[in-house]
Parts: sequence; C-alpha cells; structure tokens
Amino acid sequence: RLAEFIALLDEVYAAAERSPGFVWRLKSETGGASTYIRAFDDPQLLINISVWASIDALKQYVYRSAAHGAVFRDRRKWFEELERIPMALWWVPAGDVPSIEEGLDRLELIWQRGPTAQAFTLKHPYSPESVSG
Repeated sequence: RLAEFIALLDEVYAAAERSPGFVWRLKSETGGASTYIRAFDDPQLLINISVWASIDALKQYVYRSAAHGAVFRDRRKWFEELERIPMALWWVPAGDVPSIEEGLDRLELIWQRGPTAQAFTLKHPYSPESVSG
C-alpha cells in the first residue's frame, strides 16, 4: 500500500532540503528517511521531525512545493485519517535539534490540551514571542 509513497520520499526530502528556510530533518541511522524509525508502539505510525526557520517557510514547502504538495494532496491514498491531531509544531532555540522524545511529548501536549504556545498546528500557529521561558 505504501510502495508509491516510499518511492516518492527521496524526492520529497530533497525538495525540503533545497527549500528556503529549511534547517534540519530527522534521518535514520543510515541517513535515509525517518519513516524507518519506530517511535510508536503501533508500527503503522510514522514519524517525521524537521526544523524550519519560520512558519511561512514551512507552509511554502508543505502546500506550494511540487514534490510535497502532490504527496500531501494524495495522502489519503496511503494513510488513514487519525482520530487525533497528527502533528505538533513548536519553537526551538536557534541551533537546537529536537529529539524524538521531545516530539512525542509535544504530540501528547497537543492531544491533551489542543493547540497552545507549547504545541500548535499550521492552522493554529503561535509566534515565537508567545512561548514563555
């Protein structure tokens, strides 16, 4: 079911890395896609963590780049809709690289509280200034 999606990953990740505002992305031990990293008990759940310079740069890549835009539009061919919010965004200090554990903690925050300054979505963003100490 995922063969077509997996075949597109190299192109999607390469497009991300060429995009203005891209800073870093989680990679497997071999340098490949983070989709091979198992962070959840359910092996059907995939993880992807990336760092971007701004929300606008991330939106430009997610919604307007040819590579990601096509995969995003077709995501229901490969993935079931989840009952919970499937992503969490948060601000990190310049130079910091978030861990998988931090990503899972932020997902848990958004599942428990909904979007806040500590874990939010593209539809409900918070500015870096909204994050306290």
